[in-house]
Amino acid sequence: MSAYCDIAPGHPIHASYHDTEYGFPLRSDDGLLERFALEINQAGLSWELMLRKRNGFRRAFADFDLETVAGFGAEDTARLLADPGIIRNRLKIAAVIENARRMLRLRDTHGSFATWLDAHQPSTRDQWRRLFKKTFVFTGGEIVGELLMSTGYLPGAHRADCPAQAHVLRAGPAWMRHPNFAY
Repeated sequence: MSAYCDIAPGHPIHASYHDTEYGFPLRSDDGLLERFALEINQAGLSWELMLRKRNGFRRAFADFDLETVAGFGAEDTARLLADPGIIRNRLKIAAVIENARRMLRLRDTHGSFATWLDAHQPSTRDQWRRLFKKTFVFTGGEIVGELLMSTGYLPGAHRADCPAQAHVLRAGPAWMRHPNFAY
């Protein structure tokens, strides 16, 4: 995503995310749920807005503790719909909660969400899109592609000449295990 590598460095909101998170391997269920939730909520909006509201999302969604979010009910949904610190969209809120439940079931069968992702690596973007559509709710090509690229399961987060790319490569993202695969 060369455009991001052009605007993010030095930017007051994007710089830290670009330089230390985007494209880096992410293995924790809670961290993956957070990133999935932000990607869902970004649909139709800007990534900058998600980064600005990130602390609000963390607070509202119990720091994205997978078990806690999976257990959210009607009272939690009402609380979230009234929270100005997040995106108050009923469909997006419901999707985050339902996807947490589905991730929890995957953890029961695979040990962790990351292990489930590893079991499907390597996959093309289209294969990932189909798999997520079958497994989760509120997914589409852009949400799935950005989620997987931002967490190191798909290449392309940074240009080859971007200084952050060298750090990503040293961190050993999942896509590097299959360097000749045609993503």
